[in-house]
Amino acid sequence: MKVWTWVAGAVALAAVGGVAGFGIAAHEQLSEITHAPPYQLQSAPQALEPASPSPIDDASLRATLESLAANPDLGTFHGRVSDKEGEVVFERASGEALRPASVTKLLTASAALLSLGAEDRITTEVVRGANPGEVTIKAAGDVWLDAEAMDELAEQVGAADSVLIDTTAWDGMEEMLPGWNPLDIDGGFVAPLQPAMLSGGRLDGETAGDVPRSHTPALDVAQALADRVGAKTVGVSSAPADGERVAAVESPTLAERLELMMKNSDNVYAEAIGREVALARGTTDAPGETLSVLEEYGFDVAGVVLRDNSGLSTEDRIAPKLLDALLHDAIAAPELRALLSALPVAAGEGTLEDRFADLPGRGWVRAKTGTLDGTASLAGTVTSMEGNVYTFALICNDADVLAARRAMDEFTSALRDY
Repeated sequence: MKVWTWVAGAVALAAVGGVAGFGIAAHEQLSEITHAPPYQLQSAPQALEPASPSPIDDASLRATLESLAANPDLGTFHGRVSDKEGEVVFERASGEALRPASVTKLLTASAALLSLGAEDRITTEVVRGANPGEVTIKAAGDVWLDAEAMDELAEQVGAADSVLIDTTAWDGMEEMLPGWNPLDIDGGFVAPLQPAMLSGGRLDGETAGDVPRSHTPALDVAQALADRVGAKTVGVSSAPADGERVAAVESPTLAERLELMMKNSDNVYAEAIGREVALARGTTDAPGETLSVLEEYGFDVAGVVLRDNSGLSTEDRIAPKLLDALLHDAIAAPELRALLSALPVAAGEGTLEDRFADLPGRGWVRAKTGTLDGTASLAGTVTSMEGNVYTFALICNDADVLAARRAMDEFTSALRDY
């Protein structure tokens, strides 16, 4: 042992001994301290009533919103704001439809919750094929499949020589919808609509974001399973009608899928949810069935035009009045409550992560965004400093998108003061 190591050890040992001695002495002194029994909080004689929100200065609120609505950055601007009782506190051409962009997803999500329920799941099965060593994936609309799901299927399948995938579940439905641009596949905004995908058709193992997407998403699912079970052949083919089920996996719940769809405004997820609603109701017209569901539940869909369920189509038209009504129902009734938790939080997550950073709405506005060339929209809720809850739906057409976004953020932030 070196001398300096020995000295250091001796010093450390002495220090430890000193600390131990002090600890023993302190313990002996503290053990002599006496104290009264712990305080016990008595039960309240009656239930406490929650504080009521402060009264709204309607005139001041309307004047503020009218002033902000005059901002020319909003372009052609239609909108509506309501309080929690459903009273309209601001309105501008709210019954007239404009090009909505991705706030369209609020209609899709609402129709799905009303017709399927928040706990709905999709089951993807694998059955034995017509030939020995062959299995077929029966695609059923789960475009949320991931590595974990594929591992689960592979473990159940074991080994196979050939993996096929049956995509007939979406027969009669177009892969690219009216108003869509094929360039958006490589741009990461959409994939050809096929009833099985890995994370919405994203390539290279990506699970989120606007990254390039596959042109053959269903075949990619078959290849992913083939890689895991040692199969050399993959392809697309109908499953045998009497094929024995050898594996199955379930999607996340509808509430979980809606959150993945809404937070980052995923177009593929929205279209898959719309198609699930349509097929459950015996039709292949997903946009049309979305409107049918909403109409059945008493929402006014007059003048609404839906060419898709995501808002990517430039041919969609929605009035702010309908969007605001859906959001108010989400506040007032439990059937649509999951809609609210799926909305991004201002300056916190998803498509609102980089907005509201310097505004009072930061952390208090929850809203679905929408963006297309010349179009910006925002629809959601905000709670004021006085405890008042508002819903709002704002659509801007023929506007500079960045300037319109800022103007809408300022508009909705003003609600925090009331």
